[in-house]
Amino acid sequence: MRILIATDAWHPQVNGVVRTLTSLRRAAGSLGGDVQFLTPEGFPSMDLPTYPGLQVAWPNRCEIARRIEAANPEAIHIATEGPVGWAARAYCRRHGLAFTTSYTTRFPEYIAVRSIVPASVPYAVLRYFHNAAATTMVAVPSLYNELSARGFRKLAFWGRGVDTDLFNPDHPATLDLPRPIFMTMGRVAIEKNIEAFLSLDLPGSKVVIGDGPQRRELAQKYPDVKFLGEKKGADLTAHLAAADVFVFPSLTDTFGVVQLEALACGAPVAAFPVTGPIDVISGHPIGALDNDLRAACLRALTMSRETCRQFALERSWENSARQFIANLSALQPSRAPRPVTIASESHAVGGSRT
Repeated sequence: MRILIATDAWHPQVNGVVRTLTSLRRAAGSLGGDVQFLTPEGFPSMDLPTYPGLQVAWPNRCEIARRIEAANPEAIHIATEGPVGWAARAYCRRHGLAFTTSYTTRFPEYIAVRSIVPASVPYAVLRYFHNAAATTMVAVPSLYNELSARGFRKLAFWGRGVDTDLFNPDHPATLDLPRPIFMTMGRVAIEKNIEAFLSLDLPGSKVVIGDGPQRRELAQKYPDVKFLGEKKGADLTAHLAAADVFVFPSLTDTFGVVQLEALACGAPVAAFPVTGPIDVISGHPIGALDNDLRAACLRALTMSRETCRQFALERSWENSARQFIANLSALQPSRAPRPVTIASESHAVGGSRT
């Protein structure tokens, strides 16, 4: 099956969406899925307001149409609700093409913590966006129930996986820091709630992997915390393997792939009992959930690293890709994407192609 995925999140960004999509492409190949991406590459871009360092693209209608036609997909999936996602959605709607979407980011909560706009407003916009899809994929049951209560329709599950060959406990980094080491990883931004971790009175050391707009502020406020910046590949794996506990303080993530990556490296997880951690950790002896994050961190120290690793080994990207493809296969054949002639669009809409 030829699959085209439209996404606003793409390299060089380092985040869960980008890692999920690149892992999906690798796993789908072994299942007969030929995945291509419609990304912001080649389009003009600008910095996202209130978020220095993160850019959004501004695609033109003709070029979006040209790229979709060139891909000649049998299924179209829209992974994000940014300008590229909206442009792909508009194309599909104009041509009566079925498409699927996935809900991966809590933009309403992100907007609420950065502005005076109440979450109800962006939720209404996102409901409009996703309800036009044949299926909207979500990662966990708690998010499914929440979105269903908010009026999102035609929801289906698409679980996540972890690359247990890359993420493994075999070669931990040598960190000259007092033990135990409590580590977190992700975008250093207000919506990730990292300060809830940094402010805790914990023994040993605290380590932050990642970069973002709040890094300088938090580094100045918490000089005893070790900020290591972005890590990739084997270097990232080695640092995760060196942690005694992986702390996931976010209250807004829809899943948190980093939890599985830490577990694959043998690090138990400490988190709040919210969407994502509840669905991954709850009921398994691989971490601790508590509204008192300090208590969760200390309890996670007692968890077996081998049990964490074994749990991750059962969450493969192949299973995730199989579920994703099954959701695409459910599209009505009569509405499956077909190549279309876009000459009329090119004459109707101005703007140069990139």
